[in-house]
Amino acid sequence: MRAILIHEFGEPEVMRLEEVPDPRLQRGDDVLIRVRACALNHLDIWIRKGTRPAPLPLIPGSDCAGEIVAAGPDAHLKLGQRVAVLPQISCMHCVQCLTGFSNLCPSMQVPGWQRDGAYAEYIVLPASCAFPIPDHLDFAAAAAMPITFSTAWHMLVKRAQVRAGESVLVWAGASGVGTAAIQIAKLLGARVFATAGGGKKSDLARSLGAEAVIDHYREDVGAAVRKLNDGRPVDVVADCVGAKAFAPSLAALRDGGRYVICGTVSGGETQANLFQLYVREISLLGNRQGSKDDFAQVLALAGRGLLKPVVHKAYPLAEAAAAHRALESGEALGKLVLTV
Repeated sequence: MRAILIHEFGEPEVMRLEEVPDPRLQRGDDVLIRVRACALNHLDIWIRKGTRPAPLPLIPGSDCAGEIVAAGPDAHLKLGQRVAVLPQISCMHCVQCLTGFSNLCPSMQVPGWQRDGAYAEYIVLPASCAFPIPDHLDFAAAAAMPITFSTAWHMLVKRAQVRAGESVLVWAGASGVGTAAIQIAKLLGARVFATAGGGKKSDLARSLGAEAVIDHYREDVGAAVRKLNDGRPVDVVADCVGAKAFAPSLAALRDGGRYVICGTVSGGETQANLFQLYVREISLLGNRQGSKDDFAQVLALAGRGLLKPVVHKAYPLAEAAAAHRALESGEALGKLVLTV
């Protein structure tokens, strides 16, 4: 099969399209998926650059969509079934897996990181990673959903426990997680505000349900939120940005509010005033990624047309380097995908 391989860490050009042996089923619950589309994530960039330890050579790429072309005797999926992959290989029998928190499985592996991924024509995974997709979703849209929507659902429903009537600030509202979080917060009955880099990004965030959008490059986010929210700070901040969003988020958050973070695109190191945190009773909530249960929930809602992935552009597999440069530029609206 054809696949993108990384033999050394570096710039996008280290990714090369090569012929490699087809993957084979290894376990009774394995499935072989003909990959039709694979989403890009910032994790792909960090792995390519070597800032996340990974074995080489490696086929990158995590969440994808395609068709089942072979299945082991214990797999629950049928040949020809259209599926999306939540890239979360978990044991399925530990306490975390059995209680709906497969994202915290101590033995979890992520394809495209700890093992070969989906920048390829085929991938073999446990059937528990593959979910049937609604008929109306094309492969590119389906590939754009697993990490972004399951993560946003986990952030807002399980971690922050957003309730109807509350107010939510979503950072980077035109990003993959941001576009999902706006829709989910709105669906939960919250009043939604977002940040974005102005122009088309702001327009996209509004079209998805944000009542107003703050330009986080030019405006004081804390002050802007209060002005928009009838003089009050928000109940919840959903952050996929990291260090640069930390202080503005605390300024935007009410006493007793919840700050949930799932990403560190702008950096992972920051300073916190612990006195401010405990006196204001701020809840700081980490969010790794969504679980299998979370993804099943969002797929069901997508099947009803209540959640819609945003795909900015699809690149052919051979143009993976160009796609990485586009993701690093920060100009994408929603998700970038590779088509195979």
